[in-house]
Amino acid sequence: MPAFAHAAATQPLLAFSARVAGDDARTRIVIDFEKKPEFSVHYLAAPERVIVDLPATAFGFPAEELAARGLFKDIRYGTMDESSARIVLTAKKPVKLVLAEAQPNDNGSYRLVLDAEMTSKDTFANLVKTQSWEMPTEAAPDALGLAEHDNVFTVAVDAGHGGIDAGAAGAGTNTPEKTITLAFAKMLAERLNEINGIKAFLTRDDDTFLSLSERVTLARQGRADLFVSLHADTLAQKDIRGATVYTLSDKASDRMAENLAARENLSDELAGYSIKSGPPEVADILLDLTRRETQAFSIALANNVVESFEGQVGLINNPHRYAGFQVLRAPDIPSVLLELGFLSNLEDEKLLLDEGWREKVTGRLADAVRRYRDRALANGG
Repeated sequence: MPAFAHAAATQPLLAFSARVAGDDARTRIVIDFEKKPEFSVHYLAAPERVIVDLPATAFGFPAEELAARGLFKDIRYGTMDESSARIVLTAKKPVKLVLAEAQPNDNGSYRLVLDAEMTSKDTFANLVKTQSWEMPTEAAPDALGLAEHDNVFTVAVDAGHGGIDAGAAGAGTNTPEKTITLAFAKMLAERLNEINGIKAFLTRDDDTFLSLSERVTLARQGRADLFVSLHADTLAQKDIRGATVYTLSDKASDRMAENLAARENLSDELAGYSIKSGPPEVADILLDLTRRETQAFSIALANNVVESFEGQVGLINNPHRYAGFQVLRAPDIPSVLLELGFLSNLEDEKLLLDEGWREKVTGRLADAVRRYRDRALANGG
């Protein structure tokens, strides 16, 4: 029995509207109440479920407003007894709530905000094992706080594509892009981990499909200070070759960048992964301020990569470009997407498959990250 059940008033709370937004990595559920709701959150296994217990509640919104989507395959709600109600969220995979909070609306009503994020089986099992069913929940920390300072400079190395999403294919050997990016990612992570004070981890370490949102979420869960996504695309113009560094922008720097971003953003759809809604709602003002600062750091990282490559690794004209890449949209992690070269060009393809060239490129990349880290620390970052 929830701890607040005895205090339930004779008149039930009114929940008058609801909405769900998100994907298979992060999902936000918002329910509007006439008055501030007391609530508690618990976890149940087999299958993975999140239980939200409430006082007596009248659910006065259309059922479709709380239809399952994103991380959840089923959402049920209703009366438990005369003094309590319950919402049961059945998940597609292990989840945890990174935010569970009753927040005031401008008109005196309240909204219950539940931010769910994918997690590991072990973490979910620990949540089930260690939870208490006695007291209402405390608000979990906001997801934007995940990438806070922890005295370790952490780099998320993202091998583009994977699994059913093979990416581009080499013009001469037909080698899939996913194989090349994984080999580079493993080598880069190894080089970075050799640098004192830097820790690197891979978003994928085998031939596994990850949605674009899952890649970003894994970076944030790993408390990454940098996110580097590795790719090797193709172009219709076979003579174009060399590396390119991309940062995020709603407006593309040029047509080539715009087209490339559009293709990369289709990775989820091409793999049969349905995107029916954008990322969870966030506090727009806070997010905008965070993104502006993060964008400045992303540009600094891109400039470091270009500086490190010049004279050592072939670059295309105007090697720092920008476009609306979904995989670069973490609001709080400086992020770049590096096109190592173009598999549509036979000379680039030859280099991309050459072990010695990979060593050279990963060495220059590791050096760029080290110099970025040193400058950030010198500036009090």
